[in-house]
Amino acid sequence: FILGETCSALLLFISIMTMFMSGVVAIFEYDLKKIIALSTLSQLGMMMFSISLGLYELAFFHLLTHALFKALLFLCAGILIHGAGNTQDIRSFGGLSLNFPLVTVCMNLANLSLCGVPFLAGFYSKDLIVELACQYSWGIFVLFMMFICLSLTVLYSVRLTYLSFVGPYGGGTSISVCESDYSLVGPVVILSFTSLVSGPILSWLNFPAPVLIFLPVFLKWGALFFVGVSLLVMLSLQGLAYSYKWGAVSKFSGLMWFLPWLTGQGFSMKTLKNA
Repeated sequence: FILGETCSALLLFISIMTMFMSGVVAIFEYDLKKIIALSTLSQLGMMMFSISLGLYELAFFHLLTHALFKALLFLCAGILIHGAGNTQDIRSFGGLSLNFPLVTVCMNLANLSLCGVPFLAGFYSKDLIVELACQYSWGIFVLFMMFICLSLTVLYSVRLTYLSFVGPYGGGTSISVCESDYSLVGPVVILSFTSLVSGPILSWLNFPAPVLIFLPVFLKWGALFFVGVSLLVMLSLQGLAYSYKWGAVSKFSGLMWFLPWLTGQGFSMKTLKNA
């Protein structure tokens, strides 16, 4: 490795913990933009995880595919916020698929790509990182945490979809006139198309020769198995969707494990108060 064994091990640990923390916090978050930002943090952790294993080209490949479907996700979120009376609280959404059918389809397409559903853009990069990590991994703990982080991605994505489009109406005001504005919908449609076709195209451009992967059957299907199980778990646990029922766990996760206070707020408050 270019980074050296010690630096790679440290980066591996930090990247896995970043993916895990951001996934757990996103499950208990209500702010739409914060959920997408935490999702971005999780995928950056995935890229650093790939770099820690020496898979630099795959990290760049995932950066490109992630940029396309995450841009689509942010644009769809902006349209929803604008159409829902400038509110970002997903508890005030619910049933928006009736007022925003096109945005619903495009945003769910971006969410499915983020989860790594086969034949979408995110699948070609994430699945390749997971399979090569299984082939060259440093131990069972790394594999277990990697699959757990994949499951968390599916959990908060399905929760976001349920509360925004499928769940009961949250009481906020919504207007569907946003979909008649082509300056808003046009870029969303274009990015939706790229989320469909960018995966294989970028794969052919970055890897002209096929990548050979030798794995046992249970590891080969491991990623899709965890994605499917997480989808079923999230659909059956509506209490996790409305995470106010989880009390202290929700509060602890909402504060991002006290990291803002430990890394800056606590020190700056003390020093500025003394000054």
